[in-house]
Amino acid sequence: MSKIRIFSLGGLNENGKNLYVVEVDKDIFVFDAGLKYDNDRSLGIDYIIPNFDYLIKNRKKIKGIFLTHGHESHIGAIPDMITILKEVPVYGTKLTLDMVREDLDPSGLKKANLKELKPHHKIEFGKNSLFPISVTHSIPGALCYVLYTEDGAIVYTGDFVFDATMTGLYKTDIGKLAYVGKQGVLCLLAESMYAEREGHTSPHNRITGFIKEVLNKNENRIIATILAAHFYRIQEIFDEVSKTHRKIVIMGKKLQDTINKAIENNYLSVNPKIIGDLSNLNDKNVVVLVSDEKEKPFNNLERIIKGYDKYITLKETDTIFITEPAYEGIEKRLAIIMDDIAMAGCEAICLSSKKHLLHHASREDLMLMINLMNPKYYFPVKGEYRLQYANARVAESLGISPSNIILKQNGDVVEFIRGKKNEKCFDHIEVDEILIDGKSQGDIGSLVLKDREMLGENGIVIVCCTLDKETKQVVGGPEILTRGFIYAKDNQTLLEETKELAKEVIEGSIEPNSKRVDYSAIKNGVREKLGKFFYQKTESKPMVITVIQEV
Repeated sequence: MSKIRIFSLGGLNENGKNLYVVEVDKDIFVFDAGLKYDNDRSLGIDYIIPNFDYLIKNRKKIKGIFLTHGHESHIGAIPDMITILKEVPVYGTKLTLDMVREDLDPSGLKKANLKELKPHHKIEFGKNSLFPISVTHSIPGALCYVLYTEDGAIVYTGDFVFDATMTGLYKTDIGKLAYVGKQGVLCLLAESMYAEREGHTSPHNRITGFIKEVLNKNENRIIATILAAHFYRIQEIFDEVSKTHRKIVIMGKKLQDTINKAIENNYLSVNPKIIGDLSNLNDKNVVVLVSDEKEKPFNNLERIIKGYDKYITLKETDTIFITEPAYEGIEKRLAIIMDDIAMAGCEAICLSSKKHLLHHASREDLMLMINLMNPKYYFPVKGEYRLQYANARVAESLGISPSNIILKQNGDVVEFIRGKKNEKCFDHIEVDEILIDGKSQGDIGSLVLKDREMLGENGIVIVCCTLDKETKQVVGGPEILTRGFIYAKDNQTLLEETKELAKEVIEGSIEPNSKRVDYSAIKNGVREKLGKFFYQKTESKPMVITVIQEV
């Protein structure tokens, strides 16, 4: 019999940053390691990953990190984790690991311990074993993981839908899911993204008919935005364009590389004759594919609209086609983009988030998964808390006792002893977020973020002053430079008063005939004096920086 502990370092009560941990006695199994984007208050932050200090402290116990599929919300933290946990094996299908490699720099690639696995091939870890099963998602190679323990199976679904039209690399192996359910599932961890939506996700995840309609009704150039990792949507676009006389131009080297490798490895089936180049960019019947990678949503499209793109100049005859339905967190940004497109005189076509869905499980999909697995305990994961709650209600409607439905937040531990939930366990793992800016390694820190917030809200004032090296008397300045605080030409009186106050503080901090100057005292004095002065005059608190030099 085993002691099993399950908790999340990210992914609960949020969208993205998925990282789930299952401990079986002294063995640790990590499922997914994703990132999320902060669209509301980014302040220069590129993305956010879970704090994985717990895994660093217990690195010798980790049997592996098991990736379900190649979307950033599930693999985006791997490059940052590998720099520290380089000895920990990372498992995934070929496509998933290929997408991880694309995010690694050369040094990270050398450190990475990437291990390709194939669906339906069991991996043994002593008395425990892991069995990956193919599921349907918007990218090939998506997996559901079954962790076999002495007390029953722990199943993590990853992202999935049930769609009978999906074949080949997208097909769900329902037979193996049912077989796992008959063997006995202790706990099922299932996604919650569409738990509030009635019915099946299928066929609303497919838009071939809509793409055909867009192509037929718009004779001129179409600029289509796509998510590079949503292979199924890209395939739909290529399939429908191949039935017309149009060509497709793929913009951006990374998107071109992604599509070329996908074609080479048979993840995409494309007629090469329909792929054009930059010489076709201004053709009347061209379809231009635009994507974003690790940037704000619609960043590249926004650059085109504002006229900053060096290849594409928007025409009034253009049609902008946004091929993915809006997901939570970007609705406001999408509304702004749609308004900008209208002001440019172009037509905009956007998928309705009510009629068109991403490849995530709705209520009927969740019900089918629960019936196949027949779990003793049910753990809703991935999504905001209201969605986890809706997921729990789905399970309850199928007869699972509320006491056997687990609703937790990041860091909360659920413990099973001899196959039964320990009701006396209230353990909590310390969790936090790591803010990543550019290529910097590790968290940039809350103090840096606070400085950025201050600069963004109130601007900066720089006081520059020159002292005589021998006498320590002021020989130049002080000069006042401002950015983001006031418009200098309209506030000369305020700037003159600022100079006088700064000079007064500087001269007052220098003792007569002294050969040494306490620069720290000067800087603190100037900051305090000017800070009070600016707030009194403007009710703003700009950042004040003093620069003193000797000549």
